[in-house]
Amino acid sequence: MEYRSLGRSGLKVPALTFGAGTFGGKGPLFSAWGQTDAAEARRLVDICLEAGVTMFDTADVYSDGQSEEVLGAAIRGRRDQLLISTKTGLPTGEGPHDAGASRHRLTTAVEAQLRRLGTDHIDLLQIHAFDAATPIEETAAALDDLVRAGKVRYLGASSYAGWQLMKWAAVADRRSWTRPVAHQVYYSLVGRDYEWELMPLALEEGVGAVVWSPLGWGRLTGKIRRGQPIPEDSRLHETAQWGPPVDDEKLYEVVDVLDALAAETGRSVPQVALNWLLRRPSVATVVIGARNEAQVRDNLGAVGWSLTDEQVGRLDTASATTPPFPYYPYWREGDFRRLNPPAV
Repeated sequence: MEYRSLGRSGLKVPALTFGAGTFGGKGPLFSAWGQTDAAEARRLVDICLEAGVTMFDTADVYSDGQSEEVLGAAIRGRRDQLLISTKTGLPTGEGPHDAGASRHRLTTAVEAQLRRLGTDHIDLLQIHAFDAATPIEETAAALDDLVRAGKVRYLGASSYAGWQLMKWAAVADRRSWTRPVAHQVYYSLVGRDYEWELMPLALEEGVGAVVWSPLGWGRLTGKIRRGQPIPEDSRLHETAQWGPPVDDEKLYEVVDVLDALAAETGRSVPQVALNWLLRRPSVATVVIGARNEAQVRDNLGAVGWSLTDEQVGRLDTASATTPPFPYYPYWREGDFRRLNPPAV
């Protein structure tokens, strides 16, 4: 397993992180993702640790906290062998303090997460969504206090806009508080919006991308192809409404190339899609999710080899989309590109 620095920090994270969103299986979305219990979760953790996948990602909102509970049970007795990445901020109840990133919410939420995970610290805590109702100074100060108290070690955001992440970093720098070193983002061959603003920001500010849904919300598993119906066992039937939209023709163009490259390399379609992501600038780790042992073992095959530059170019071409203004001229026009060489 390859290990990379998480942004501009000294923390080394594996190129692949295991996503525990399938643990617990409570509610319409998360039950469709998976319903892994503690025994099966322990087996999946075993496989990951044997392969060098030492970071596990979850959130308090996943299955109403049951994902964290199942993960905590699965790692019991070997906490020092791994890193825990979790998130808070999205609503977990109907009360006025059951959502957001206020000092009150963060303090109580982290204490509850520590209990569910059965640990005394969280290695990477990410704010799950920007809270426009709370001053960023309050959020940043509360998070810095959690770090100084030893309950959290590193900080990150999740699904922030560029200005939101930059504002947090700037406030932290001005006050000498702990700054974010990670940003959990959606990024895939059928979702490259991350490249327009967030990737340049990440490279400039030293924020590592923790990529979620790298297979395009289950569209790049190799089961969906041009002219064929979505398989009956695909979770897209139940979860597509929650995921990022994808143009069907663009999806098929990408899958056509993935199929060709899978045949050339002797790899699976998911392995090729994940390997492409692992080559992208600013990507620190890619979160893989699996409902069973076969899926996790296949995803693990994305590391230890590389696509050629020519193969990467074919995927780049098939997956490219025209960015909106003001990013368009920097992507297309020579004078703009001269002043701002693209990161990719």
